[in-house]
Amino acid sequence: MTHFRPCIDLHNGCVKQIVGSSLTDDGAGLHTNFVSTHGAEWFAARYREDGLRGGHIIKLGPGNDEAALAALAAYPGGMQIGGGITPENAERWIAAGASHVIVTSVLFDAQGRFKREALAALVERVGREHLVLDLSCRRCGSGWVVAMNRWQTLTELDVTPATLDALASSCAEFLIHAADVEGKCRGIDRELVAMLGSWRGCPMTYAGGIAQPEDFELIEQLSGGTLDATVGSALDLFGGSGLRYADLVRRRLS
Repeated sequence: MTHFRPCIDLHNGCVKQIVGSSLTDDGAGLHTNFVSTHGAEWFAARYREDGLRGGHIIKLGPGNDEAALAALAAYPGGMQIGGGITPENAERWIAAGASHVIVTSVLFDAQGRFKREALAALVERVGREHLVLDLSCRRCGSGWVVAMNRWQTLTELDVTPATLDALASSCAEFLIHAADVEGKCRGIDRELVAMLGSWRGCPMTYAGGIAQPEDFELIEQLSGGTLDATVGSALDLFGGSGLRYADLVRRRLS
């Protein structure tokens, strides 16, 4: 069954919902859907109280460590964390209360070439059981390519069953945002969901474009229930109107 995974997206220390494709280094053209008046720890405590485990905290750029630490303190062992994770700091985030660290950019050089030594170093530091590989991607031709640096830079790594096979022994889970539809609330990337669902390997969470309850049903149908899903901008908890948080909690716990 496709279950709901909660999220906390942090930008400049605040909980926000941002259109993923608008993220750039200089901040020009940033499209923000929601800015919360609550701190990150409020959301983490809510997820803890509702028994939701396995959600993710994503630090979108600098200035988010304090908020992330507050969230982890509010729900120790209950959430994963990503954004700026390296072999040098990964152990500190686990010690601070993260169940897993989530990584993308550190696995590639500036030209987008995959660095197997960086993955090996992360596995050595925290163990594959504490590692989530974020293969968030953009469409490129007839397929998808992993995008790094806040989804601005395409890498050499295609998102295919063969890639998932090659990486699965080095991680506990995959997290995959469909960056082209992320934050737009216009529907999921159906072809990507179907391809990911056909793989049937380790746990995987999909994000991107979820706008209504039917999208969860569609993800379950297309993936055979092998994918979990997370949702941001459409959720009433983040100012949206398409999905009710209470309904997703009931779905997760059913």
